[in-house]
Amino acid sequence: MAGLGRSGAPRLRARALRRCVRGVVAALCLGLAGAGGAVAQIVEASYVQPVDRYHHDILGDTPEWGGMRLRLSDGRVLTITLPESKIFEDIAPRLVDVDGDGDAEVIAVETSASLGARLTVWDETGVIAATPNIGRRNRWLAPIGAADLDGDGKIEIAYIDRPHLARLLRVWRFDQGRLVLVAERDGLTNHRIGDAEIFSGLRDCGEGPRMVTVNRDWSRLMVSALAGGGIVTQDIGPYRGPASLRAALDCR
Repeated sequence: MAGLGRSGAPRLRARALRRCVRGVVAALCLGLAGAGGAVAQIVEASYVQPVDRYHHDILGDTPEWGGMRLRLSDGRVLTITLPESKIFEDIAPRLVDVDGDGDAEVIAVETSASLGARLTVWDETGVIAATPNIGRRNRWLAPIGAADLDGDGKIEIAYIDRPHLARLLRVWRFDQGRLVLVAERDGLTNHRIGDAEIFSGLRDCGEGPRMVTVNRDWSRLMVSALAGGGIVTQDIGPYRGPASLRAALDCR
């Protein structure tokens, strides 16, 4: 990853200061400036502070989390603590350069006790973009991955909206600081209630990034491409358990 002291640093410092002025998480704002005023970059993220306040248990024995810890390139550690009305309902945070500035942001599933899950993108200052909450308690989404899925130079983020109910693949593009819905397709899923693993991911077998999931009834492996503003899906064979999906992700 490129250092923040290079061409992107003034813009990021300005963005960080604006967020601090507006009163975004104080603990984050206190730790932004390193030596010489450069903004450190995120190099590691993990969920912390297991909690027992939502009781959805969609991921089985995987804890529901009350916080997230960010380790920065200068060695400092920042901890985000969510309010009592929210949790991180997820397996692990994902580091991705979402905005194309050369430094990683964090993608996480954040759930409201009353409005269900939403997908959020974080930097050192807090949430910089998010999808709408699904809208009801105990409604969740399962991430697939993030990449430039259609070759337009912008990052798209894919997930399955309500993998046990709607089974809806949704693709959002990070564009000018916002997540914009660009395509969706039903009949696909990547999680079963109680599983501690999400059964999906991205692969590139020479044709660009593709989304790998299963079909509605878990009988077939499906590969989906973002093309022409829509989602084109191909059946690539039977689903015979996690090993078959891992082989598909490895282009085998």
